[in-house]
Amino acid sequence: MRTKAAGNYAVSGGKPVVLAVARASDLMKIGKQDDCKVVEDPRVSRCELSLKEKVPKEVYEVEWDLIMVDAPTGYHDGAPGRMKAIYTAGLMGRNRAEGETDVFVHDVDRVVEDEFSKTFLCEGYLIEEEGRLRHFIIPSHKTRLGRPFCPL
Repeated sequence: MRTKAAGNYAVSGGKPVVLAVARASDLMKIGKQDDCKVVEDPRVSRCELSLKEKVPKEVYEVEWDLIMVDAPTGYHDGAPGRMKAIYTAGLMGRNRAEGETDVFVHDVDRVVEDEFSKTFLCEGYLIEEEGRLRHFIIPSHKTRLGRPFCPL
């Protein structure tokens, strides 16, 4: 029997000037473009929302059963925000070979976390919300080719 090692990784969201919460509406528009609806390895994605820099390679080498998005700071206009972390968590779940990934997003009472989680983790994959925590189950999109980014 083989067991996966559990781990957690602190991942920087990039330069705050580039990803500031104040830019969230621009990033939402970018996220709705065709490049951001392609399910592929986040490291090669052409979508600006995909976390590529400052992410340990080990993060992308594991098919995570659970991803918790609770950083970086996102509660004021100068903060880096969680836009890329939310998008990338969904992409990692969709990109796994098979199975599902449970994705939890904290602080969904805030506008950015609310809108980005519903859009990029998809309301159709939303399983439960309790207080400020939202739970999505993201299925592999590799097991059923042609699956839309979000369920219709």
